[in-house]
Amino acid sequence: MKNFITFCLALTVSLSAKIFAAEGWIRINQLGYLEKSIKAAVLITDDITQLKSFEVYDAKTNKPVWKGKQIKSFGKFGNFKNSFRLIFTDFEKNGTFYIKAHNIQSPSFPISNNVYNGTADFLLKYMRQQQCGYNPFLKDSCHTHDGFIVDNPELNLKHIDVKGGWHDATDYLQYVTTSANATYQMLFAYMQNPSAFKDEYDKDGNPGKNGVPDILDEAKWGLDWLDKMNPSDEIMFNQIADDRDHAGFRLPTVDSVNYGKGLERPVYFVTGKVQGLGKPKNRTTGVASTAGKYASAFSLGSVLLKDYYPEFAQKIADKAVAAYKFGKKYPGVCQTACFVSPYFYEEENYTDDLELAAVQLYNVTGDKQYLKDAVQYGCLEPVTPWMGADTASHYEWYPFINLGHFLLAKLDNPKVAGKFLPFMKKGLENVFQRGKDNPFLIGIPFIWCSNNLVSALISQSKLYSQLSKDTKYLEMEAALRDWLFGCNPWGTSMIIDLPENGDSPQDPHSSLWVKNHYKISGGLVDGPIYGSIFKYLEGLKIVNGDEYEKFQSDFAVYHDDYGDYSTNEPTMDGTASLSFYLSAMQVDGEKAEQMKNKQTSTQLPEKKNN
Repeated sequence: MKNFITFCLALTVSLSAKIFAAEGWIRINQLGYLEKSIKAAVLITDDITQLKSFEVYDAKTNKPVWKGKQIKSFGKFGNFKNSFRLIFTDFEKNGTFYIKAHNIQSPSFPISNNVYNGTADFLLKYMRQQQCGYNPFLKDSCHTHDGFIVDNPELNLKHIDVKGGWHDATDYLQYVTTSANATYQMLFAYMQNPSAFKDEYDKDGNPGKNGVPDILDEAKWGLDWLDKMNPSDEIMFNQIADDRDHAGFRLPTVDSVNYGKGLERPVYFVTGKVQGLGKPKNRTTGVASTAGKYASAFSLGSVLLKDYYPEFAQKIADKAVAAYKFGKKYPGVCQTACFVSPYFYEEENYTDDLELAAVQLYNVTGDKQYLKDAVQYGCLEPVTPWMGADTASHYEWYPFINLGHFLLAKLDNPKVAGKFLPFMKKGLENVFQRGKDNPFLIGIPFIWCSNNLVSALISQSKLYSQLSKDTKYLEMEAALRDWLFGCNPWGTSMIIDLPENGDSPQDPHSSLWVKNHYKISGGLVDGPIYGSIFKYLEGLKIVNGDEYEKFQSDFAVYHDDYGDYSTNEPTMDGTASLSFYLSAMQVDGEKAEQMKNKQTSTQLPEKKNN
């Protein structure tokens, strides 16, 4: 009997030790949660098979303050045998906390209505760093000789002044495709949430107020370049430079790649036909995808800048009309061009671009023909095709969000709104179905620039819920938002230095970082890709070891290493695309705080007169 008791005690100690030593990771949104928002964490583990509860601890006192029992088990995930979604939405206390489950502890995170304050402006740090022509980060200028015209028999090799704009990513190519979209995204963010943006920088991006919100300054930087790239009606250019630019890490101010005319770079004319100065050719079929992007950016810019730059606003308003007519005249896609390798932005849709341009012009002019056009184009592509797909070619369906659907759905026109609001829902539903069976609720395809898809989807969810009051997709939206801030298998934010003291990319694929160790604050990195894709990428080498080796799987791969251009390169358009969502979250927090203060003030006892 004594031996049996001894055995039982030993077994109990052994099991207790095993539970105590259970290995796992709790992933959370490091930036934090609004007090009344959906809140969840994800536990991934090999050791824990059942989980009945978890606790929230105060990070200052290290004492438990709340016990949670709302847990969803998802079983095997990636390399891990078990995964759980821990939901603590009902915990609304303000402060800094961490979660514990089976002695596994999460990083600390704040709960506060101000966690998103300033985050949209923070993204502009990276946008200013990407400026071409004058670069306020380097306090110097680059690519001042741009450029010489190509693909136009009458103008070939002639000089055209197209200085300005933004570098696309780590490379120094410049595309209207991404730049016009980035410009519109920033303008849209300001239109929707003007109170979220400050004025702390001037028109060139240098510190100092100039009476213009900083996001409009940055959008104006893009519009100035687009204006140069569209010098007159039906004369448009689509990009500067090509893949000969891929000549190694170097600062833009000392870029010496020679395209045959010294420091001038080629400026590709919009021909509406197949392009490529070397052997590789793209599949261009028209001009509409480019012309539509010009038109929408010019049209919205003319409205938001008219009080600051009235003459320029009128100029681009006229150009918006001309660009739209050009796009209608020559329907089809205008893809980017390459020279060395058959790698280009493979955009295959254009009706979304004409839809957005048409409804934007309708909102400005009131001309019902634009509305008729917008509805017609919008019905041709009810759902952006990547939504619900397993894969897609590089930038095949771009922009990744169709804001034209939103602008039509919000019109005071029940017939039109009743058609386009379901289109928005269908896209969300497609991705919801793909992601509902994994603990991170992520259903986007892990293709190149997957984080851009996440940004697009949470923006669409936000806009859809604002219009419809439908709450079905809010948990998915919260999960994908949290994914960007660390609630992902690797436990890292996908935005460099946001939050400031959190785990975020510190070894990005960027010349500014690699050559001079300059901080690339504010940049949204490409994001995870399928393990099956990663295995076959050429010219990729992990330089500084894989700190996330345990978390890599066929499901998705991510490396915080400058050698991984596929997952850890920040992009200009991806960064700009987050400006709406983060500004919307800031406004939500501000409204919640105002409501809380109002409720508090009404509950205070009245002072009695003596």
